[in-house]
Amino acid sequence: MFVLSNFVLALARLLEIAINAYIWIIIASAVLSWVNPDPRNPIVRFIYRVTEPALRPIRHRMPIAMGLDLSPVVLILVLYFIDWFLVSSLRDLALGLR
Repeated sequence: MFVLSNFVLALARLLEIAINAYIWIIIASAVLSWVNPDPRNPIVRFIYRVTEPALRPIRHRMPIAMGLDLSPVVLILVLYFIDWFLVSSLRDLALGLR
């Protein structure tokens, strides 16, 4: 049973790393929106291609207050909730399997 427990712990850790990396990519996207980056830059295109599918639905449902786009903040809060809820639940499940 310890093998399954270690597998679930590894899965929880990978999910936590992926969520944290995506949060940093969202932060980079928000910072890029403040400046005028070259749209042909491959890094800029990658960041927009990765973040826009998650940010677009939030933007359509939220009003833009005083020209301020708060959709990255909302998405980061949702990701933190998923991190705290799902990753913690997976860790508790793994520890219960030991």
